[in-house]
Amino acid sequence: MPMELNNKIAIVTGAAQGLGEHLAQRLVKEGASVALWDISDTVLKTAEKIAAEFPGRASGYVVNVTQEKEVDDTTQNVVKKYGRLDIMVANAGIVRAYEITDFPLADWQQTIEVNLTGYFLCARAAARIMKEQKSGVIIEINSKSGKKGSYKNCAYAASKFGGLGLTQSIALDLAPNGVRVNAVCPGNLLDSPLWVNNLYDQYAKKWGISKEEVRKKYIDQVPLGRTCTYEDVANAVVFLAGEQSSYITGQAINVTGGQEMR
Repeated sequence: MPMELNNKIAIVTGAAQGLGEHLAQRLVKEGASVALWDISDTVLKTAEKIAAEFPGRASGYVVNVTQEKEVDDTTQNVVKKYGRLDIMVANAGIVRAYEITDFPLADWQQTIEVNLTGYFLCARAAARIMKEQKSGVIIEINSKSGKKGSYKNCAYAASKFGGLGLTQSIALDLAPNGVRVNAVCPGNLLDSPLWVNNLYDQYAKKWGISKEEVRKKYIDQVPLGRTCTYEDVANAVVFLAGEQSSYITGQAINVTGGQEMR
């Protein structure tokens, strides 16, 4: 089968592990060359691993998406290396969960800084390149929490609601230049490091149930009866990055198994 993104140049943020790593691998398999960004230097080894299978098609960069100069300079370095920029996938994000009465200001500010300001800086840097090219795609990895409030998770939900407003606004700004901007809103990625290494234990202790019961509780909330997978999200990203979605901009695509329908 033909590769959907043959010869495209992409940036994926938050790509050292987990969903970001999978998205980078999938874009490479679809024919793109990908610059993997992450605040952790693990991203260098992740890029090397992908490049070992696809020589010359992956490179790693240590980038803090909340730092304006780092984002702008590294975007320019990617363009110098590859000659253009066709796809920006803004995936970097964090979660800090507390009840509103106990929410520390520092954790609120960090969540907004990474999830919303970081997205803004990456989108702006990409937009400056894509506007001149008169082509390109910006994709934010959002969340079902961008569509509906999240229990004891107000900062994350606020950052994701803001991300959707930013997506729609940038889409309007860039539409005359042929640049499309969309968001993907995944459901719970129950097999991700966040859940396996953190949330199962946290929720099991809080509710006095087993980790297996926590997993079942969340799956039972999904009409299609299973967890969201990395590949489910990657399928939506590849679609939005490719020509089959050339008439779609300013949208937030749910990948939630029917858990969110608006």
